[in-house]
Amino acid sequence: MEHAQKKKILVVDDDRDICEILSFNLKHEGYEVDAVHSAEEALKKLSPEHCLILLDVMMGGMSGYQMAEKLRKDGNNINIIFLTAKDTENDMLTGFSVGADDYISKPFSLKEVSARVKAVLKRQIENAKEAEIALLTIDDLQINFQSKEAKIKNEVIPLTKTEFEILALLAQNPTRVYSRQNIISQVWKDTIYITERTVDVHITRLRKKLGAKGSLISSRAGFGYKFNEL
Repeated sequence: MEHAQKKKILVVDDDRDICEILSFNLKHEGYEVDAVHSAEEALKKLSPEHCLILLDVMMGGMSGYQMAEKLRKDGNNINIIFLTAKDTENDMLTGFSVGADDYISKPFSLKEVSARVKAVLKRQIENAKEAEIALLTIDDLQINFQSKEAKIKNEVIPLTKTEFEILALLAQNPTRVYSRQNIISQVWKDTIYITERTVDVHITRLRKKLGAKGSLISSRAGFGYKFNEL
């Protein structure tokens, strides 16, 4: 594992046994690991050296959702994978809406956790290598592929990394209709267990954040999604 030696993960779960098991397994995979048992502890422990948080949702005090929301509001875009016994569609929507990169339902296998962590970090490395210098302007919507930002009337839209990647993919190829599987393969790449419903959840959140510009992304029944040129 060439990159794992340099990767530091923060495990946050109020179940000490889960923390111990995850820490042991991830260290065996070659990662450096810090483990804490509350969101409050995690916020104190978190440093720029950490590249990913495995974050339990239901904890005493601040919840995982609240912690993730605080980090995103503070401008911290660290990778977050939620660990949770809650697996309804609404829970998934909540997780992705506060900026999660992935969502693992308990009980989980250690192999599953390892695969998800590798996929998220691989995606981060690949994205960092893509130095696209381009600015796409559609009316008063601007998409900056270098800074990975989208603006409407010069105000930054608070998109998650995944939401931006979906917007960029569709906007760069406005004549193409992308199936949900197309989007999964190009945005999530090697991440496993991503369903077509996950794509729909992200598109819904993206349209909402785009407000009046949300209509730029249209669905084609039976086919998928496309970006509408003005």
